[in-house]
Amino acid sequence: QVQLVESGGGSVQAGGSLRLSCAASGYSVSNGCMAWFRQAPGKEREGVAALDSGDGKTDIDGSVKGRFTISQDNAKNTLYLQLIKMKPEDTGIYYCAARRGACVWNFWLQSAAYPYWGRGTQVTVSS
Repeated sequence: QVQLVESGGGSVQAGGSLRLSCAASGYSVSNGCMAWFRQAPGKEREGVAALDSGDGKTDIDGSVKGRFTISQDNAKNTLYLQLIKMKPEDTGIYYCAARRGACVWNFWLQSAAYPYWGRGTQVTVSS
């Protein structure tokens, strides 16, 4: 049974930083495609970053490029999302998602590409 558990969310001021973690069990982060999504109040869930552990390729959505970094620690079986220079529009619930096999880069931003999801961690950025 795959379980993904996010942590590291919280409240920060604009310009601040956070590091989100996604601890996986029943799934190896060293062999698959993982992503971070977020959902702001009243908005649809959107993909922000993805990582293919097979070739190490990553992709970051243009709205957060230069501010968010996705990485993984195979020994800890954990996925991370580093957020810097945060803005109020970064507020939302951040979810970790995973699929077995390689990332499908034409579809990595689509929720339907990932069968496994965590419950999310709240991030709030105040101005």
